Amino acid sequence: MLSEPNRRAVAIIKLAQATDAAAIVRLTSQLGYDVTAEQVVAGLDRRGDSCEVYVATDGDAVIGWIALGVEDPFVAGRGCRIEGLVVDEKHRSEGIWAELLAQAETWCRQKGLTEVRVHSNVIRDRAHPFYERNGYTRIKSQHYFTKTLRT
Repeated sequence: MLSEPNRRAVAIIKLAQATDAAAIVRLTSQLGYDVTAEQVVAGLDRRGDSCEVYVATDGDAVIGWIALGVEDPFVAGRGCRIEGLVVDEKHRSEGIWAELLAQAETWCRQKGLTEVRVHSNVIRDRAHPFYERNGYTRIKSQHYFTKTLRT
């Protein structure tokens, strides 16, 4: 089994398909987020020139995913945002995060984007050093607020 610490997985990185939705839901729940297969499929249907989703597979099993979007905020300017990145807890420390990140950076370069941005929850202790080891610089910590609007 590939669960040995630091053992390199043989993952195939490919574009996510609607048939991957159940696996994406399962993996997303490992980060504490509740999404449905319908929400995942709807997100996959919105892909286009400005967003993409890749999955890492081991045989037929989806063991990770990364979602990317082009963003153009008022001050920061045009760049690529990693909207989500997760690897199955049984396959962490196998290099799959790095493989997904490399695919993301390739996609960004193909889009002519020169900056990749990622928000990482302060509780993701293992993620922060990973990003730093891969050349990312921590620029700030902040709170995130949301409000549901009545229509």
